[in-house]
Amino acid sequence: MNPLLDRLHPYPFEKLRELNAAVTPPAALDHIALSIGEPQHPVPDFIAAALGDHAALLGKYPTTKGSPALREAIADWLCRRFGLRPGQLDSERQLLPVNGTREALFAFSQAIVDPQRDPVVVSPNPFYQIYEGAALLAGAELVFVDASAEHGFIPQLQSLPAAVWQRCQLLHLCSPGNPTGAVMSLADYQLALELADRYDFVIAADECYSELYRDEQNPPLGLLDACRQLGRDDFSRCLVFHSLSKRSNLPGLRSGFVAGDAALLEQFLLYRTYHGCAMSGLVQALSTAAWGDEQHVVANRQLYNAKFAAVGEILAPLLDFNLPSAGFYLWPQTPIDDREFAQRLFAEQHVTVLPGQYLSRDTATGNPGRNRVRLALVAELDDCVRAAERIAALCRSLG
Repeated sequence: MNPLLDRLHPYPFEKLRELNAAVTPPAALDHIALSIGEPQHPVPDFIAAALGDHAALLGKYPTTKGSPALREAIADWLCRRFGLRPGQLDSERQLLPVNGTREALFAFSQAIVDPQRDPVVVSPNPFYQIYEGAALLAGAELVFVDASAEHGFIPQLQSLPAAVWQRCQLLHLCSPGNPTGAVMSLADYQLALELADRYDFVIAADECYSELYRDEQNPPLGLLDACRQLGRDDFSRCLVFHSLSKRSNLPGLRSGFVAGDAALLEQFLLYRTYHGCAMSGLVQALSTAAWGDEQHVVANRQLYNAKFAAVGEILAPLLDFNLPSAGFYLWPQTPIDDREFAQRLFAEQHVTVLPGQYLSRDTATGNPGRNRVRLALVAELDDCVRAAERIAALCRSLG
């Protein structure tokens, strides 16, 4: 077996199962899960209705590059959403459909990292654990940059020494952040791009939460939009990763895309051709429809916004947190150790949340997830409210 497998850490949910294994929750209370970021809102009606219309596509092999119709639908959406000029993004050379951002982020690390050059991959901390596993299996050293409350949960890239950047081959960004919901500014992106140019590395921007924002008049900035504003029209050194899972409540469709630097995507397409990961023609047809519709996305945001308002009102007097401008997570501080808080919440209130330290790693300044928990507001409004009331009851019992 590949010896690099031994470097992998247990996944956060494995740790959570171990934490709660010896605990018996109260049978009188139904279980409410706020631990896993799996969207629970209904599948859009027009997607469900279209399944039968495209079933015949299951009888054909799909191409790795995807259909022109899908790539054009994605390019049109990117131009509308991020203010790109019509035609600024070439759907033939600057787009690839992928089977969700998780698959693509992992695969891209394998394709881009050169293990013979003592590579470093830089990741925000806390982080999506795929960044770590992909880097380790590609033979890279992972270096974390903390995203702490002191700096608005934005990773302070300038805090890393030149020696790290000189070895860096890939920088992961996640905006809106998981689990913080923090949104990067144009100045934040400009710093990342300046470092990428100076030290010759690639930026992979995970933007899968970009459509879950609170203010309809102020959608989050994305990396391609930042490139446009900074005159970087070829999107050099930049790739963005998007998905229909959160935007359209289609986590089981496993559909997303990568877009940006044409030269990088040419090589990534070569890798994927051998990887054997072409998206089903049926999934491509449904995805084309989903990227072309915004009405269901607006309705989705409204559902999340109602939950943030209701849960925030209940928990604000008892826990310290910021209502995030995007995403579907709350990231509150806990009055006791985050693991103990999560375990007691399960044992006493039958609610599962994820300890923050399971989403972070220890650095020289500590663990930025310690004494925080991640609450995924993915359940229905009534369930989120009942969960918040149970969390409030635990907080009051702790004094």
